[in-house]
Amino acid sequence: MPKLKELARQITDKAQVPGLSIAIVHRDEVVFLEGFGVRQTGRPEAVDDDTVFQLASLSKPLSSTVVSALVSDGKVSWDSRLRDIDPGFALQDELAAANVTVRDLFAHRSGLPGHVGDDIEELGFSQGEILHRLRLARPAYGFRNGYSYSNFGLTEAAVAAARVSGQSWEEAAEDRLYKPLGMASTSSRYRDFLNRPNRAGLHVPVDGIVGGSWASFTKRNPDAQAPAGGASSNARDLTHWLRLLLADGRHGARQMIAREALQQAHIPAIVRGVDPNTGAASFYGLGWNIDYRAHGVEWSHAGAFSAGARTLVHLIPGEQLGIVVLSNAFPTGVPEGIAMTFFDLVFEGKPTKDWVTTANDVFQAGYDAMLKPSLAYASEPASPAPPLAPEAYLGDYGNDYVGDAKVTESGGALYLHLGPAGRRFPLNPFNRDVFTYTPMSEAPKARMGVSFLIGPDGKASEVTIEDLNDYGMGRLTRMPSTAPQRSR
Repeated sequence: MPKLKELARQITDKAQVPGLSIAIVHRDEVVFLEGFGVRQTGRPEAVDDDTVFQLASLSKPLSSTVVSALVSDGKVSWDSRLRDIDPGFALQDELAAANVTVRDLFAHRSGLPGHVGDDIEELGFSQGEILHRLRLARPAYGFRNGYSYSNFGLTEAAVAAARVSGQSWEEAAEDRLYKPLGMASTSSRYRDFLNRPNRAGLHVPVDGIVGGSWASFTKRNPDAQAPAGGASSNARDLTHWLRLLLADGRHGARQMIAREALQQAHIPAIVRGVDPNTGAASFYGLGWNIDYRAHGVEWSHAGAFSAGARTLVHLIPGEQLGIVVLSNAFPTGVPEGIAMTFFDLVFEGKPTKDWVTTANDVFQAGYDAMLKPSLAYASEPASPAPPLAPEAYLGDYGNDYVGDAKVTESGGALYLHLGPAGRRFPLNPFNRDVFTYTPMSEAPKARMGVSFLIGPDGKASEVTIEDLNDYGMGRLTRMPSTAPQRSR
């Protein structure tokens, strides 16, 4: 693979990402396994075959394989109803609440709106608290009538399936997949990742400017959504998983996972969109993207943390071929660019286009869309009205989804306090009762609105936190009998 190796070296030499690890499997053999670049910018330690990366949403197809193993045991089925295996779980739509299955949640077709729960995860809520609050979300679609990507919907299904076996999710993943395959550096616990001496740091653009240099100061603890985004692994371990998948659940001389259980994950369960290259429908299976292209069916999944990770797995089972690309930076389309270049080299003998640039453009567009709401606050109003006296805004607020919030004053400035982690954000005056704050340390230029509604008594009766209000659950009412909160 000299051309692929040279491409990877060019990518890290040009600092398109600080580090990369690539693994390729063909016909039950590892044909490429190599690391490039550095684990953390500003430090000399190189990425190698054993460098552990946070996988982000590449965890989903890995978790799908774990649940396939649990299904093989016969204690749970892909069609087990959540009401039967986790009676405490509920959704706002009663039809969905009564009938939603493990299959529905792994296929993102329960009706849960995309990314519900992700916002309050950032505030420090536990997995159990977040899963309980999913019942508050209005459906994005009718039950089984649409695709809406949900980290915590999938997490609920995986955790419930493991509980049937009498284990936590982390224990089930280890016992049913990681240990049997010899994936010694793979875990679904964040503390295990932190304890790996050979691990990759997360990286984001310096000052939030894409195309410049990378900074490594962010952390991401994804334990709350461990099945959906909390696994960590290295390229070497993942080759064992790829070989298992391409062998329909067989490991060595043993059928480790029932073929029928594993194959269910690769059957289209919902239309997820349209392939921009072919115009054909793209599908989602159970924790897998499913596409039908020139070389037959393809299974894939990407992962991303805005705090600084990008990953990809892509298999063409008819060709007994699979690739994993792990990188330690966000935003970047490098993993997709490398995978598409590799498939071109295999089937065409040369790249048909500059796939890295193409993928980077797509990812840049997605990153820009993510930051678009903050553009409303990029420039100050021409004639902004000054805020009211601090006493108008100080106090306690809350709702059932976001929980308790507090507005305090210190040194003449207002602060917003959110979540059980006690996160404290400065409120910057924008226009009278509208303030801004910066919720993501990895995107310091992304300012979001915090708007107060002033009541007849001249005090705020409620506050709307824009980035927590995507699903109409970011409006918090003032709690009664709260005294002004001043700090000294």
